[in-house]
Amino acid sequence: MKHKTFFISFFSVIGVALITFFILHLASPKAQPQLMGTASVSNNENKQRIHYTAIGDSLTEGVGDATQNGGFVSLVADNLQEDYPVSSVEVDNHGVAGERSGQILQRIQEDDRTQDDIASSDIITLTLGGNDIMEVIKGNIFGLSVDSFERPLQNYQENLSDMIYEIRDLNETAGIYVTGVYNPFYVNFPEIEDMQTIIENWDNGTQELVAQEDDVYFVPINEVISQGTNDEAVINTESEDETTSSTQEENDLNKVKNNALFEEDNFHPNTIGYQLITQEVMKKMDDTQSTWLTEENAS
Repeated sequence: MKHKTFFISFFSVIGVALITFFILHLASPKAQPQLMGTASVSNNENKQRIHYTAIGDSLTEGVGDATQNGGFVSLVADNLQEDYPVSSVEVDNHGVAGERSGQILQRIQEDDRTQDDIASSDIITLTLGGNDIMEVIKGNIFGLSVDSFERPLQNYQENLSDMIYEIRDLNETAGIYVTGVYNPFYVNFPEIEDMQTIIENWDNGTQELVAQEDDVYFVPINEVISQGTNDEAVINTESEDETTSSTQEENDLNKVKNNALFEEDNFHPNTIGYQLITQEVMKKMDDTQSTWLTEENAS
């Protein structure tokens, strides 16, 4: 009953934000690479040109990025160009805001342009799952529990497994990087432990599936996005003897701000958030560079 009470209160407050999420299809951006490390190059048997194809939902499209150049996708491309001795990095972005895993799978199965780009790629990133989670929340706002997500997680895993199968049918050698999901409500509602459990279970389900595949890698982003950057997070409070003109004003002043999220919806990453995602993606790509960089793995 304790968890249920938390969920009823939580989703009553956040209901408007959830609805806003489903109608927002904002064009997004890219920022100058920051927070990035320098990659090491293992040998001189490297490809001269890298083809990177990004497939997924609003995170791939780049919703919330103030620079409006494609979020983490363009930043990853910039880092590949700067950190590795390649003459060019070709990027194809197939991100569509609002799509669930089944819809993304359908595009991979049916869209000729997506299939052509997959077939010639050295690197492929996938972002998915966030909209699957939000569909469950939207349909069960006052009756949510951890158990509510068990069957949707199974459906998502089946869709992801089918995606990897379809991609491998088109391209046997590309490195595939699957990002996790994150909890955008954590900073303002840390007491809702079930929400964090749901996200962790979802990521564990993704990681378990990915671990069974060759040259497919899981990129966790929950920690870096859910909590924001600790040095820049803003917490405004008032002393007990100070008063405000309205309850709403007081609530606004006491609100914790996650500086990795887009202020207009408090859901998608902002420019800083996409830089943090880029950092995590590049860590994994750097660690697995032999999958996509050397000529012997040419697609």
